[in-house]
Amino acid sequence: MLKNKKIVLGITGGIAAYKSAELTRAFIKAGAEVKVIMTQSATEFIAPLTLRTLSRNPVYADMFEDAEPYDMAHIALAEWADAFVVAPATGNVIGKIASGIADDLLTTTLMAENRPTLICPAMNDKMLANAFVQENLRKLAGAGYRVMQSGVGELACNAAGAGRLPEIPEILDEMEALLTVQDFAGEKVLVTAGPTQEPLDPVRYITNHSSGKMGYALAKAAHQRGAQVTLISGPTRIVPPKVETVVFVRTAQEMHRAVMDAWTKASVIIKAAAVADYRPRVAAGEKIKKDRGLSGIELVRNPDIIADIGAKKKKGVLVGFAMETEDLLDNARRKMIRKNMDMIVANNLRDDGAGFEGDTNIITILDRLGHTVALDKMTKQDAAHRILDHIRSFKSKKGPAGKK
Repeated sequence: MLKNKKIVLGITGGIAAYKSAELTRAFIKAGAEVKVIMTQSATEFIAPLTLRTLSRNPVYADMFEDAEPYDMAHIALAEWADAFVVAPATGNVIGKIASGIADDLLTTTLMAENRPTLICPAMNDKMLANAFVQENLRKLAGAGYRVMQSGVGELACNAAGAGRLPEIPEILDEMEALLTVQDFAGEKVLVTAGPTQEPLDPVRYITNHSSGKMGYALAKAAHQRGAQVTLISGPTRIVPPKVETVVFVRTAQEMHRAVMDAWTKASVIIKAAAVADYRPRVAAGEKIKKDRGLSGIELVRNPDIIADIGAKKKKGVLVGFAMETEDLLDNARRKMIRKNMDMIVANNLRDDGAGFEGDTNIITILDRLGHTVALDKMTKQDAAHRILDHIRSFKSKKGPAGKK
């Protein structure tokens, strides 16, 4: 989402300024072009040469420095950028922006620009809690700036509390959201993700290879596009995206209960979880010893979550997934119709780049209007946005009366 975007990074005079080097690298790695404006105080914490080397662009700190021959720097940079981010943003610069004060290159440029702008506060916890700082942050949010919450943890002053610069991946996520069209604003999206675990005894269980990456990518993408997201996740080894609600479950029955409690509030339901079809009829209370032998395991069917929703739903869009190893489209289409889904996302486990654990996927999207869209290999995050694109298109074609 940041590829080919032009970002102006404003750096102010706080100890967290050293992290701006890592942030610059992260933006460049994501495909963005970066130009840096530093306050004079910021140059005391990190050398402009460092940022110039990493960004491969001039670094601007002088109020009267030209961005290009005959261009005024603050105007030129304001017109060049797709978005601005101030990280770290000290209490001093937050107060200046909120009060309309423009007495250096950074604040002058921010006054001249009308691009999406992200403010990342970082300071001592007591400074952050100051009533004037909090009022200024509210003023910025009310004026259309996106203001991140500071991180919590150990601070440079040996205190512990709020005031840390948000983590670099979190800032990148916020910048992606800032530059993403909010076409899911007003939607309530329910996403399920990950595997389930069906216990045999206290130490063993039946599961599958699902990593949760596809479901987490969908939750993140929907949140970036303005949706209110509820993520219901089985056990995974990855950090869930920052969305409105995250519910962790373990078994298929737990996931069934969580989904049944939540789905009626959602306008879009995306069932990306790989739920176990069967569970042991009885889970042993103690570890099963191998020397006692095990003649067999009696299995019983787990509830079919998406079929239960499909049988009851009167409105909204229901999206399922089909992981197959043969007859991909026929099996997926039959599953969609049988369980009353509106759309199904199909992929073949045997295709290179479409497996559970990887960061890429190869998907084909089918819907009840008869459309079939086959996509090339792409990252799961990009695939998530393509799925959401199809949902948006499906909703517009379906119309409020449920007709084409």
